[in-house]
Amino acid sequence: MATTGLQHVAAMYAGVVAPPLIVGAAVGLSPKELTFLTGACLFTAGLATFLQTLGVWKIGARLPFVNGVTFAGVAPMIAIVDSTKDKDDALPVIFGAVIVAGLLGFLAAPFFSKAVRFFPPVVTGTVITLIGISLMPVAFGWAQGPNPAADDYGTGKYLALAGITLLIVLLLRRFTRGFVKQIAVLLGLVLGTLVAIPFGVTDFAPVTEADAVGFPTPFHFGAPQFQAAAIVSLCVVMIVSMTESTADMLALGEIVDRPADERTIAAGLRADTLGSAVSPLFNGFMCSAFAQNIGLVAMTRIRSRYVVAVGGGFLVLMGLCPMAASLIAVVPRPVLGGAGVVLFGSVAASGIQTLVKAGLEKDNNVLIVAVSLAVGLIPIAEPEFYHAFPETAKIILDSGISTGCVAAVVLNLLFNHLGKGQEADEVTAPMEPGEDIADTRAISSPSGV
Repeated sequence: MATTGLQHVAAMYAGVVAPPLIVGAAVGLSPKELTFLTGACLFTAGLATFLQTLGVWKIGARLPFVNGVTFAGVAPMIAIVDSTKDKDDALPVIFGAVIVAGLLGFLAAPFFSKAVRFFPPVVTGTVITLIGISLMPVAFGWAQGPNPAADDYGTGKYLALAGITLLIVLLLRRFTRGFVKQIAVLLGLVLGTLVAIPFGVTDFAPVTEADAVGFPTPFHFGAPQFQAAAIVSLCVVMIVSMTESTADMLALGEIVDRPADERTIAAGLRADTLGSAVSPLFNGFMCSAFAQNIGLVAMTRIRSRYVVAVGGGFLVLMGLCPMAASLIAVVPRPVLGGAGVVLFGSVAASGIQTLVKAGLEKDNNVLIVAVSLAVGLIPIAEPEFYHAFPETAKIILDSGISTGCVAAVVLNLLFNHLGKGQEADEVTAPMEPGEDIADTRAISSPSGV
């Protein structure tokens, strides 16, 4: 349980620390303060993961979900920093906006969750496939090296390390069995890091320079400030985050054979939004479910939410112990990239499996999938496509998952529900909340979910 939980942390660590590093650098934090901000985000990610996996009352999807800082908020947070005259006020303004957005999202969760009835297999399969495809550029970026501005970025040295790591994971999955096979990704990261030492790209300085103990003091950077423009900006981000979390819950529900109904999605969104509202208390940012861990669940077939809760425990410990947090920071980016190809590709493969059930022999469904995938791929294939749009609109449009999801839902309604002349057996009926889903409170799951 400990090693598989740590594997989840290893898979999402880079995604958690990237936003605070980027925003902290924009604010102009010192290295010590930057380390503090990163540790705070790890700590709050652990708390949000507890809330999502273990749950309390009607809060938490109780699925094997890892929660962490959403990358969707980075661009608007940088805009807030740039528009704040006194940079010392930038983080308090961001924290105040996150608190309001989180509370409003918590209140809206039960209404937002009703959208589940508009997610039949033709929609969910498309969205799950887009999640995997959208994450692949992250792995490709990691594989090319730690610094895109460096002269050696994308050179054979880094690509070789990514390829070696990928090969290690594949060989472990092919020729081992049982426990070793289940932790193949974690072993791949460890062995890949060892292989990277002779290449001179493994830096152990984060361990030697980190403090042994450090608690994220509440409101370390100042009391939250509430500015209307910042609040509106991050409320838009919250809508995007809730949309992507809904898609992630639907994806994970398919993978663990427990389709997410309206009640599950509402509980999961409450955990996301409440975690986001509480996070600024400990100097953290907006939290959301991490899609990369869906690939890990799909690949290992370890479906227990308690394993992921243990991963949340590791995140909390890393937040309290910067030295422990820095251990995973030692893993070179190319090594993460090699493992990421397997993880993110597994998500896309799960989406294709769902599309098999979507009735693609029907022309209407083929059109829904074709157009939705095309719309979702725009930000990946042509990142500057929406450059002329306002910044607020680009927050949504630059998320291929969100735009592809909206396109799939709208097209499914247009082709499969608005036409009166179609025969009932020629359309994909929407999944009603709870339909064909056993009451998980009355039936214990053998998979441990």
